[in-house]
Amino acid sequence: MKVLGVSAFYHDSAAALVVDGQVVAAAQEERFTRKKQDSDFPANAIEYCLNAGDVELGAMDAVVFYDKPFLKFERLLETYLAFAPRGYKSFAMAMPIWLKEKLFQKDVLRKAFMAFDENFDWQNKLLFSEHHMSHAASAFYPSPYEEAVVLTMDGVGEWATTSVAIGKGKDLTVAKEIHFPHSLGLLYSALTYYIGFKVNSGEYKVMGLAPYGEPKYADLILDHLVDLKDDGSFRLNQDYFDYCTGLTMTNARFDDLFGGPPRQPEDELLVQKHMDIAASVQSVTETVMLTLTRALAAEFDIPNLCLAGGVALNCVGNGKVLRDGAFKNVWVQPASGDAGGALGAAMYAHHTYFDQDRAPRTAGPNGPTDTMRGGYLGPEYEQSDIEARLTELGAKFEVLSPDKLTDSAATALADEQAVGWMQGRMEFGPRALGARSILGDPRSPAMQKTLNLKVKYRESFRPFAPSVLREDVSDWFDHDGDSPYMLMVADVRKERQLEMTETEAALFGIDKLNIPRSDIPAVTHVDYSARIQTVHPDTNPRYHALIKRFKDITGYPIVVNTSFNVRGEPIVCTPEDAFRCFMGTELDVLVIGDCYLKKSDQDPSLKLDYKDAFELD
Repeated sequence: MKVLGVSAFYHDSAAALVVDGQVVAAAQEERFTRKKQDSDFPANAIEYCLNAGDVELGAMDAVVFYDKPFLKFERLLETYLAFAPRGYKSFAMAMPIWLKEKLFQKDVLRKAFMAFDENFDWQNKLLFSEHHMSHAASAFYPSPYEEAVVLTMDGVGEWATTSVAIGKGKDLTVAKEIHFPHSLGLLYSALTYYIGFKVNSGEYKVMGLAPYGEPKYADLILDHLVDLKDDGSFRLNQDYFDYCTGLTMTNARFDDLFGGPPRQPEDELLVQKHMDIAASVQSVTETVMLTLTRALAAEFDIPNLCLAGGVALNCVGNGKVLRDGAFKNVWVQPASGDAGGALGAAMYAHHTYFDQDRAPRTAGPNGPTDTMRGGYLGPEYEQSDIEARLTELGAKFEVLSPDKLTDSAATALADEQAVGWMQGRMEFGPRALGARSILGDPRSPAMQKTLNLKVKYRESFRPFAPSVLREDVSDWFDHDGDSPYMLMVADVRKERQLEMTETEAALFGIDKLNIPRSDIPAVTHVDYSARIQTVHPDTNPRYHALIKRFKDITGYPIVVNTSFNVRGEPIVCTPEDAFRCFMGTELDVLVIGDCYLKKSDQDPSLKLDYKDAFELD
């Protein structure tokens, strides 16, 4: 049984191939086109999936699109009618696009798939899944659990913004929903917009900024914007928002409530008020998540929780839900955004439309494992191909044995050099997990600022994650479980923390940035937290070996891990992408397969002006 899932036409287009219930391949279109959050039909991602599975489109039992365009159009029309005559300008702009491009997406998809195979049986094989069901399926079916509550939260799908499903075996049934315009994801996006970041890409900046502020506006948000009930259901007061009918997220009444207009991107960056607003919306989000999950745990009496949807990328909230203990186990789909909808659509068709049983779970050292293969589902390159590509680029490199390569890279890290690391299959989802990563020394007080300003070319406040050996995680963090996808936040253990002086404790905002918080300052956020990735030898043996060698040299089983890209660029996919980023930044070392490259060895004429090569996120 072969099923291809596709998401497209909004943001984060992607494709995923599921064969006999197993995830064979999955990738986002942006990685191939180098266009951040590419929303076009994912022709490159589809071609990759078919090649990875060694199958042709005609061999598919079904091709499944991740949502239902007619239901979205219905929501759009009903919303405009409900608010009329407000919103006419927005309506007039939206209708031609829908009538020309979006409403007839089945025909657009038919033509696109027939370009792959003119005999593609689209009438019988092209299926559609609902948006939130695609998310829920992406979370439940690959999870380690036979039974789970599945919570999906995002901006909006067709109508649903929050949904609860119950998964048992191969069955997945929606139990309850909250509908547009009441949306936790859109609330977070509205405050993201107000602080001056891009909607649908800047939300993670708000999460990273929140610890620099105080949640002074949390009560204001709960009193005026969000009506939260004891069961976790909620409604948003539309008097303060403009996303239903306008061209912006908020309106003048919202501005009055928060004491001024939205920050413009070119305005002074991040005064204390912006940090306090970030802290406040993060606090309210956590309150909603905890209220809802506690109520669901009590109602359904199931120990396992699965999360998906854009809100599930809020790893701070996820960590608090896990530590709250209402659910014994929590598993988050690593591609929780719309890209993961492609995988969920394929999974849902396999198990529900075709009535197929789930694949058996493998028993790991800490219980049953998921079936996401560590998230490593994208393209990989043979050593001979890597060498040929690098040679064509004019790169100077050594080919080292695996042991020598590991030792050289670990030694470079211990010497506080920044290392580009490209190994094996590319990750699926927004996090780099040690296949397409930039690595650094967590002991270095300067490493966070160095990577942000000289390599990533992004705001200095943004934190970095620790990749830690799974067997050592509880010695360094208040966490004793798996977190392979960097979707759980926990505090650095108390004995590792550095107590601040009275003067340091009195600092506010960005002034806190340069104060070391622990003996791993490069991965310790200002609130002593860290976004943990546990590294497992079964899913990424080479990355595990690197960190283990770094531990042998330094005594620290941890490295700094951030995505291999600059601000505004998709994560690198090919050796060419990696070399360009290497030559356009202040990375010191690049490792691709068995090839080891030093910046000092490269032809200076190959250096690139990379800082402004991509639109800022």
